[in-house]
Amino acid sequence: MSDLTVTLIQTQLHWEDIDANLAMFDQKIDSIKERTEVIILPEMFSTGFSMKPEKLAQTMDGSAVQWMKKKAKEKNVIITGSLIIEEGGQYFNRLLWMLPNGQYGIYDKRHRFGFAGEDNHYAAGDKRLIAQVKGWKICLNVCYDLRFPVWARNTMQDNGEPAYDVLVNVANWPERRSTPWRALLQARAIENQVYMIGVNRVGNDGNDIYHSGDSSIIDPVGEIVYHKSHDEDIFTYTLSRAHLTELRGKFPFLKDADKFMIL
Repeated sequence: MSDLTVTLIQTQLHWEDIDANLAMFDQKIDSIKERTEVIILPEMFSTGFSMKPEKLAQTMDGSAVQWMKKKAKEKNVIITGSLIIEEGGQYFNRLLWMLPNGQYGIYDKRHRFGFAGEDNHYAAGDKRLIAQVKGWKICLNVCYDLRFPVWARNTMQDNGEPAYDVLVNVANWPERRSTPWRALLQARAIENQVYMIGVNRVGNDGNDIYHSGDSSIIDPVGEIVYHKSHDEDIFTYTLSRAHLTELRGKFPFLKDADKFMIL
């Protein structure tokens, strides 16, 4: 299996302004000069973390999803991030894994942030999404999911391989709780023996809540490969398959993990 190159976009967001955010991400993605295969955007990248889905939700045929399709095809990359989506009379904080050919996977955020009333506005998902690209298996989470390790737990499959190799978390995680964010990113990488990628926004949102970013890439033993606070940034990095395989071979901890099922 070959290496995988990913690009993280840490940015401010235009509060509840879909058109402005899509135009901004157009420019930021166009500015990427390195070859990359996956571009990762923050949680609710088209609106910010809003509790007004009645005003802002789009369907899967809406402009934000169409933009993802167009941009992924234009740049021949995978684009992922979450959006406010209406479906079947319910609202979801939905992450899309958009392929260049227009096909996509979806993950509806499992753990809604009750502290901010997210559970009063959005329905919960009940299925994990583990995407695949170039032999890499990538588990996709959204923000508050980071606090719940059972949901993200890596397990050995019947073929003797771990369920996934990379855990991605896209977020609007406030600066006032940045210490748990940084600690939990490292913990998830270590306990699951995976590359952990956290992509957070920066700046104040429409509720005057400040976000420091702290987007990070952490390797399977918890070493911090990349970390950025406060400033906007676009960072491209190549995940090493050989490094992952070597660490798992040297420290075969996953085979000793407890077996369980999530009901």
